[in-house]
Amino acid sequence: MKKPNEKNSLRKRVTRYAKVSTAMAGYGARAAGSRYLGIDADRQKQAERLRNALGGLKGPLMKVAQMLAMIPDAVPKEYAMELAQLQSDAPSMGWPFVKRRMASELGVDWEKKFKSFEKTAAAAASFGQVHRAAAHDGRELACKLQYPDMASTVEADLRQLKLVLAVFEAYDRAVSTKKVQAEIADRLREELDYRQEAKHIALFRQMLKDVEHVHVPEVVASLSTDRLLTMTWLRGEKLVDVIDKRSLKERNAIAINMFHAWYVPFYYYGVIHGDPHPGNYTVRKDNSINLLDYGCVRIFKPELVQGVITLYRALHDRQPDLAVEAYKAWGFINPSKELIDVLNIWAEFIYAPILENKTRLIEETNTGLYGRETANRVHAELRKLGGVEVPREFVFMDRAAVGLGSVFLRLRAEINWYRMFHDLIRNYDAKALAKNQANALKNSNLFYLPPHDF
Repeated sequence: MKKPNEKNSLRKRVTRYAKVSTAMAGYGARAAGSRYLGIDADRQKQAERLRNALGGLKGPLMKVAQMLAMIPDAVPKEYAMELAQLQSDAPSMGWPFVKRRMASELGVDWEKKFKSFEKTAAAAASFGQVHRAAAHDGRELACKLQYPDMASTVEADLRQLKLVLAVFEAYDRAVSTKKVQAEIADRLREELDYRQEAKHIALFRQMLKDVEHVHVPEVVASLSTDRLLTMTWLRGEKLVDVIDKRSLKERNAIAINMFHAWYVPFYYYGVIHGDPHPGNYTVRKDNSINLLDYGCVRIFKPELVQGVITLYRALHDRQPDLAVEAYKAWGFINPSKELIDVLNIWAEFIYAPILENKTRLIEETNTGLYGRETANRVHAELRKLGGVEVPREFVFMDRAAVGLGSVFLRLRAEINWYRMFHDLIRNYDAKALAKNQANALKNSNLFYLPPHDF
């Protein structure tokens, strides 16, 4: 994959290495002492120290930490809970700096290309910030401007990610994160390329064009570059601002719209939006949703989608042989009966809402406690089996399922998830999916070759 056209300077990488290495040094020394000398071998305390060590660092490493916190068993639950508290928000660039960055992307006369451009960022995150603007034709715009030297920062943080995960695995070998690292690395590098993200937006506009109550922005190509993405502004409120203001009927409608926004692309095209963070969508007055931020998009081989459906049937119909077939499609190499039994514990938790033909909460305790208990049980069983290597394909599929589940939990939505799922896959056809995917990628000018891990 072609990397963004930005100088990946050695000086910037070395500076970043120094910051992260300094933060990790004290933590690593304590961790080593705990493991080899038996001093203070309390994982909760170690997890707190790790969060404190990383807490002052912003950017990609924080995003990675939050990703790991959402992938069950990628790290022990004590670490996941601490990492989930990290904030990836970065301070926004000041106006003089923004002007220089915009000039480098659109030329010295860049301001004349807009009717108006707000000096203060509307939002700031790990890789860049968004400014509201207006086009000369009156359209409201969102200008996503990447922070400088992000390519260097990402490469430095990916190197240090290996150190962080090595510490985890030194304590607990239940899960090998080698392929997790590779998957996260590819997605982070991809997020740096705003032209690639523009293609992702075009792809989602095609896939969701006939889906009611889901809105996708339109890219303004003439005002976009590798590191500046200009698109139409979609008006809406943050999810956290509407939860307590809307009725159960309205919250259910929001949940249904989000379900379709994520899973119509997956079951019809083999594509998933890999970042169901609440900041990546807003809600309109009619309970329709605006789907935002297309940097993290995962395109799967059609066989994987079939594997997801096959696993559902294996669980629903209690057919162990189908489970073997399904896990192989997911990327688990020759899974043993014992491993399948453990994986099924987590699968039954994830699939639970669509295994029962009744209206229910996404998790019947509505606290998330059962999910944590289930993950802890799976982790313990994997340790007994000597560990497992998580396939790349599993990472963002599972992240989307867990992330969406947490949103449905917050919405307190009560829906017949079983019926909604069956309505979605009623006319599923593997050959049609492959054809749909090929046509959609071609029309979006996307060329995708899945990694051959199995």
